[in-house]
Amino acid sequence: MSFRIEKGLFKFDFFDFYAILGIPVDAKPDEIRKRYLKIAQVLHPDRCKAETAADKQRASQMFSKLVNPAYEQLFKDKGRNEYVLVLSRMGKRLASDPSKVQIQSEAAKQLSQAGGNLDHVYKTSLQKLAAQQYESLEGALDFIGQISELNMVYLMKKDGDVAKKAPGAPSGSTVIKSGSPGTPPAEEKKAEQPQASVAVEAYCRRAEEYMAKNVIAKAVLELRDALQQEPNNSRCHGLLGIAYLRQNQGTMAKIHITKALQLNPQEPNALKGKEILDKHAQKTAANTSKSGGQPAKSPPGKTPPGKPDDKQGGGGLFGGLFGGKKK
Repeated sequence: MSFRIEKGLFKFDFFDFYAILGIPVDAKPDEIRKRYLKIAQVLHPDRCKAETAADKQRASQMFSKLVNPAYEQLFKDKGRNEYVLVLSRMGKRLASDPSKVQIQSEAAKQLSQAGGNLDHVYKTSLQKLAAQQYESLEGALDFIGQISELNMVYLMKKDGDVAKKAPGAPSGSTVIKSGSPGTPPAEEKKAEQPQASVAVEAYCRRAEEYMAKNVIAKAVLELRDALQQEPNNSRCHGLLGIAYLRQNQGTMAKIHITKALQLNPQEPNALKGKEILDKHAQKTAANTSKSGGQPAKSPPGKTPPGKPDDKQGGGGLFGGLFGGKKK
């Protein structure tokens, strides 16, 4: 299940973890944890009061794919500090060319006009939106988008004031257009693309944990969701290639390993996967040569050499290279 948000910082391929949790960008660990626990009371599978199975599933997915990654990134000092630096750079970049930014929500428009009371207006508006954020599953993504617009405007005005004081910076106030959303230029999206990896890192970590436990199917799902957020992430493609190898799906593995190496010729998982595929190809060629140019026949029910077994489980074609049974 994919959750697409087309407002605020999300428009620039940036996952706004603060907006997902409904907290200000200067929130401290205690505030982050308190808010996380409050959201968990609504969305966690053990607490969710949704009436239909579909709504319960949606709440569970929203909790695991949006809220949990946001909390994992922001609660620990190291992850939060790294993320704040990226967020600050984003604010400075947008403040340097505010003509590319358009806002929709009334709260963000009002904040763009705030003067010396910027912080008060920002936090008051955010609290009002956060109070309604997860009351309705249907409206949750819209509220996240509105909060992200608030964050975007706040960062632009804060960092814009700093940028104006820097040597060589253009004079004048930071002006933000309001109206319908526009499509960011290709150059802008390309410039922001590396920052999107912050969002998919949580997916990759969970996928690696599943792979360590040989729960490969869940690892594949995590990585597919990650690639929906960032289709050109070489790390995701490399990990997914390894996961498919462990499922004995050689064709799919080769597709993602090749893609990973196209994006990053030094991607370690892809290099490992390519080595495995090359060894298998050499072994297949040797077997074919020994059998007089014909592929060696396998007993009924066995996987023929050179043909991946797409079923998950058992040792199979590549299973022996990893060890352990697949779940």
